[in-house]
Amino acid sequence: MEKFVINGGKPLQGEVTISGAKNAVVAILPATILAADKCVIENVPAISDVAVSLEILTALGAKVRMLNKNTYEIDTTHINSTEVPDDLSRQMRASYYFLGALLGRFGSGQVAMPGGCNLGPRPIDQHLKAFSALGAGDSVEYGMIKVSGSPLKGAHVFFDNVSVGATMNAMLSAVLAEGQTVLENVAKEPHIVDLANFLNMMGADVRGAGTDVIRIRGKKSMHGCTYSIIPDQIEAGSYMVAAAITGGNVLIKNVIPKHLEPITAKMELAGVTVEEYDDSIRVCRTGDLMPLKIKTMPHPGFPTDMQPLMTVLLTTAKGTSIVTEGIWENRFRYVDELVRMGANIQVDGQVAVIEGVPELQPAPLRASDLRAGAALVMAALSAKGTSEVSEIAHIERGYEDLVEKLQGLGADIRRVEKPAAGLPQAL
Repeated sequence: MEKFVINGGKPLQGEVTISGAKNAVVAILPATILAADKCVIENVPAISDVAVSLEILTALGAKVRMLNKNTYEIDTTHINSTEVPDDLSRQMRASYYFLGALLGRFGSGQVAMPGGCNLGPRPIDQHLKAFSALGAGDSVEYGMIKVSGSPLKGAHVFFDNVSVGATMNAMLSAVLAEGQTVLENVAKEPHIVDLANFLNMMGADVRGAGTDVIRIRGKKSMHGCTYSIIPDQIEAGSYMVAAAITGGNVLIKNVIPKHLEPITAKMELAGVTVEEYDDSIRVCRTGDLMPLKIKTMPHPGFPTDMQPLMTVLLTTAKGTSIVTEGIWENRFRYVDELVRMGANIQVDGQVAVIEGVPELQPAPLRASDLRAGAALVMAALSAKGTSEVSEIAHIERGYEDLVEKLQGLGADIRRVEKPAAGLPQAL
């Protein structure tokens, strides 16, 4: 078991480079299946969710070659299986994107009920609604979801609620279907647009990504291409919080400032200075943090993945902040850990009321999910003294080289092995 040991209370200074977007790459890697050809994917983040995705592709029969740390050549010509191995699919939520890609190319796919962070029920009914509209049937047996239907035919799908996962899966399954597919009430996140751009580079005809309606004209086949993943909006937002909460001054490079606008707007209201450049932003804070009201919403609203990080920032604001979670039910489970650090937070259902305290205190902390884990790291960076964050596997699902990047900004953080409880220590 590993843990982070953090000696906080130091303002972060310097520059940090943002990696490729986790939420884009976990859909783009399965999408390579649709090409039946070689694709070269650049700016791939070195995170555990990517490692699992590449293992799944290999298990299905794809040839995966690492060209450098962040670039992979993937040849899906000879895929010979449509069943994602159970043990791999349970390791990450996004394994369900293999359903859409396998269904699109082969007319069938099978994957285990997805794993990942426990943020409350995340039903895949809207995914299945899209598959069904295209002419595929589905069944659940022994915890495995099976979909099959051939040939798929274009259809009109109106989603009952805005879902990033369902939007992406519908796109993956529709690009090779006969005729036109119209998807309404779709998600508009930057990673939706990134997936559409990638599919179009492979020869698909996807229009309207980033709006409420996506139109797809089915193609008979698609081809390989070289594509670079967009920078990670949430990783960038995390370092924005790190700079702000420590009273630091950080240049955050390799970002798309437009993607960060919902985060930037709230940061500035909280009294943080954000300067935008072409592909970088500078974040610094010298004065007090001001309280905020935040409600998470689908894009272009405030992103749910930033909610724990922003809540941490507001723990030391001068006054009362209110944070409302509009997407996931269980997203406030980390609050108990912040209370251990002296934060004053009351949670009632989907609403957290935060009374700012002068400063957070160091404490032993446990990461309950990916973004909560990152938020606790930021909290520990602001607290004077030594904190420990355990169960860091959650964090490493979505952050490349977190320790190294924070060390580069002057943080006193290290990753240490935690001895298993009850085992005798070697002499």
